[in-house]
Amino acid sequence: RLFRQEGTCYQEAKRVLHAAVPDRLHARERETGVMRQFLREHVCGRRPGSLYVSGAPGTGKTASLSRVLLDCKDELAGSKTIVLNCMSLSSPHGVFPAVAQELGLPAAAGRDGVRRLEKHLTAQGPMVLLVLDELDQLESKGQDVLYTLFEWPRLPRSRLVLVGLANALDLMDRSLARLGARPASSPQLLHFPPYTREQLSTILRERLGQVAGDPVLDAAALQFCARKVSAVSGDARKALDVCRRAVEVVELEVRNQTLLKPLPGGES
Repeated sequence: RLFRQEGTCYQEAKRVLHAAVPDRLHARERETGVMRQFLREHVCGRRPGSLYVSGAPGTGKTASLSRVLLDCKDELAGSKTIVLNCMSLSSPHGVFPAVAQELGLPAAAGRDGVRRLEKHLTAQGPMVLLVLDELDQLESKGQDVLYTLFEWPRLPRSRLVLVGLANALDLMDRSLARLGARPASSPQLLHFPPYTREQLSTILRERLGQVAGDPVLDAAALQFCARKVSAVSGDARKALDVCRRAVEVVELEVRNQTLLKPLPGGES
């Protein structure tokens, strides 16, 4: 009984420290604003285009876009949204059958499949928003896959809006230099910088502030975690993982102490 009451706060602390999409993303207001504006201008405004989002792991790229897609759900209701994680594909060329399946088209490999997709994306119909997470997994010899994808919004009568997310800041310069030859139609770029110590500390405090009762982890511990993680990577997911593991350790220690505590009345 003693542990049941204490254990509830630990369970709640671990829940809020999970790396899920929060209602509000601290220190990413500018980036989410750029994403929201891009979707409104291109998807809602029926203007094909592309956005390349870069940033190290744990800097909030996927979480920010997920938050924007949820917030703009009603505005995007008239379009078709496809979200693919490229890590799940067996090869870079596997992206084409995956997109075809999402569009309800027969999956065809090779050039026939690509031509069928291009014909579909330039025919009459609603706008198509294609989100490709872990985009750098599509790098291939000659970069033909990436070039094909980023050239689709440039096709006459195209109705595709492409959003690619990747860790590499220099993917456009390093692998897709030809896209910059026509600046007017080159992808819009958005970079997510690593979180600072202050930002990580605020994120941890806001998450744990949702747990009722006395703090599970004190302020000094949160500051220490934020300082260490910001010095190495600025990865918010790593900071959340470290704190969640710390809560698990404390929970185990309290559980053991409670089990060994003598019961009232001297009962053994």
